[in-house]
Amino acid sequence: MTKKTKYLILLSFTLTAIVVTLMLRPIPQDVGYHQFADQRRILNIPNFSNVVSNLPFLFVGVFGLTKLKSSIAPSPIKRMYLIMFLSIFLTAFGSAFYHYKPDNNSLVYDRIPMALVFMAFLSSVIASWIDINAGAKLFIPLLLMGISSVILWNYSELKGHGDLRFYGFVQFFPILIIPLIFVLFRNPENNKGLFLLVWVIVWYLVAKLLETFDSGIYTYTNFISGHSLKHIAAAIATLYMVRFFEAKYTNFNPKI
Repeated sequence: MTKKTKYLILLSFTLTAIVVTLMLRPIPQDVGYHQFADQRRILNIPNFSNVVSNLPFLFVGVFGLTKLKSSIAPSPIKRMYLIMFLSIFLTAFGSAFYHYKPDNNSLVYDRIPMALVFMAFLSSVIASWIDINAGAKLFIPLLLMGISSVILWNYSELKGHGDLRFYGFVQFFPILIIPLIFVLFRNPENNKGLFLLVWVIVWYLVAKLLETFDSGIYTYTNFISGHSLKHIAAAIATLYMVRFFEAKYTNFNPKI
């Protein structure tokens, strides 16, 4: 298969995803989204468990940032991971702030760092598997797309016709197209540490599952909610992102 054919496949996939997103009806934020199961106030902190369960993101972000020092990655890719790890770090504060006072306005500070993680990682995959110059040129536009998806969602909510479609695209499109990129541009030289990304996907899906059963898990355990566990699972997913970077772009081979 020629490179031109591969590019056409990616372009077709992207355009199809955009068209499908636009064909969906506007998706407002569920009014009950902010009503989490565990609302206990501990140490005078409202929603204590959902607030403090974001601490793992802080540690993972710092861990990732320390790995940049020993990186052998090209400068453009290193910048992408810098933004990714910094955004993971900021997710700890953004999500904690949101859960301290959950509403649409505070949710903006939770979603922007996460959108940056998705877009920075997509840029790094494009740079590593397809073309480093293409990844570098798309880096800033993709970051701006991630930020604008959250801003547009919040603006639509303020105007009374909330629409999550664009943010949903930013969140789920990388998960769909990155495996396609791996298949189309597979190269033995690029496979180092690739198995670690399987764990990223597994733990991300676990996080989504825990989020879905927030109330049921809290009722069963009477101690911790599904949403608090979701934060921990999502942080583990980001840890495997760091481990992937460590395996691919440093001289250390992680054992997990």
